Amino acid sequence: MVSNKQPIGSGPTSLERDAQRNAVVELIKVAPVAEELGTRFAAAGHRLYLVGGSVRDALLGRLGTDLDFTTDARPEQVRELLTGWAETIWDTGIQFGTLGAFRHGTTVEITTFRADSYDRVGRNPEVAFGDTIEGDLVRRDFTVNAMAIQLPERAFVDLHGGMTDLVDKRLDTPAAPEDSFADDPLRMLRAARFVAQLGFTPSDRVVTAMTEMSAEIARITPERVQVELSKLLCGEFPRRGVELLVSSGLADHVLPEVPAMKLEIDEHHQHKDVYSHSLTVLDQAIDLEKAADPDAEPDLVLRLAALLHDIGKPATRRFESGGGVSFHHHEVVGAKMTRKRMRALRYPKDVINQVADLVFLHLRFHGYSDGQWTDSAVRRYVNDAGPLLPRLHKLVRADCTTRNKRKANALQRAYDDLEERIDRIAAEEDLAKVRPDLDGNEIMGLLGVEPGPIVGKAWKHLKELRLDRGPMSREEAVEELHRWARDQGIETPGQ
Repeated sequence: MVSNKQPIGSGPTSLERDAQRNAVVELIKVAPVAEELGTRFAAAGHRLYLVGGSVRDALLGRLGTDLDFTTDARPEQVRELLTGWAETIWDTGIQFGTLGAFRHGTTVEITTFRADSYDRVGRNPEVAFGDTIEGDLVRRDFTVNAMAIQLPERAFVDLHGGMTDLVDKRLDTPAAPEDSFADDPLRMLRAARFVAQLGFTPSDRVVTAMTEMSAEIARITPERVQVELSKLLCGEFPRRGVELLVSSGLADHVLPEVPAMKLEIDEHHQHKDVYSHSLTVLDQAIDLEKAADPDAEPDLVLRLAALLHDIGKPATRRFESGGGVSFHHHEVVGAKMTRKRMRALRYPKDVINQVADLVFLHLRFHGYSDGQWTDSAVRRYVNDAGPLLPRLHKLVRADCTTRNKRKANALQRAYDDLEERIDRIAAEEDLAKVRPDLDGNEIMGLLGVEPGPIVGKAWKHLKELRLDRGPMSREEAVEELHRWARDQGIETPGQ
């Protein structure tokens, strides 16, 4: 079937025909699983279609081994058809008409045609099964996800112009976007996510609906918002996704600290546009991330830190006499704001801690000038960053967005120098494992104390000395421990 967006009587364009051929080639790659399944359903008198994101990805030439299907068969009939064919079957989504299965390295999910209705108060639909592929496709989020391939015939089904939109890299909805987003406001965030992942441009009517209905996103749980934001930031074009969130007003409801960085710039108090600066830092951090390891998975922690590193600036902005602007301690305020927002979005604790720590530390380097830091200061920098040090390197370098080439080159040379010093001291002292020269058991034995607060305080004191001086001999460490104990009024054996 051809797209309904083409003139009557016209056939697919050459680009669309190429895309259709790509879909068949990609589908063959996962044969015989898909065709076996189609043949099995057809023999039982049922229709089966590869559908949604699987068709879209097949057309883009990147079909994976997780395949989505839809069928007229009801869930129990699907279970019967999978039994004896699949190596594993699971039914955790059966209340929504979905069963999953695994065979020959391919995961499949099969969902009965849906004809759901929504109360437009919450998000969960009243699940109703449909009888036609036409009814199933029209309720899907976007036209590029509303195409299907019937199996085993491999007949292409495109009732809403999905192929044309795919070729034109346009994001549109099968139904009116107002109706689509009213049914499920999460689709507005998905629009921004697909823009970030695929580099598509949303249609004017989609942007208009998102802008007018942005407040409806409050119906969506924080957990679901968090998932979409994370996928957006891990896309190939996250800046585009963030810009759509901000321009549509969605960010005001899900990540308000980002649009808040759009500070009004007083002509007499010049400073950078903090919002644009943060987007550039995000772009540059991703470039550094890819340069370090082109095959690595996207670094969500680094990307969140790059986007949020300056969110403390609006709250700390001060106009100085003479036309200057200051943002004193914006890294401290920003770290607190980061923790608060990420907790509200239900991010895991370890992700929150890592992102907030990077925001807190991102300004530390600017105290380093022409190598004037002592070795002690370098050790503390490494110690405070801990396992985040490689990410901190990227964030600090990405944070240089000045157009003054001489200043930019000077900053990069200074950081090159700091990294060289870190490498040198690390080679000499094993900086990755900075710890006191005496462990807890030795401290207890030398002080004659049981486990408790005294041991922790002594350990911390010795670690501070280790950071200041570098490695000490055992004799020096024991002497320093006894000196500390005397200062604390602690009597030790033999003293």
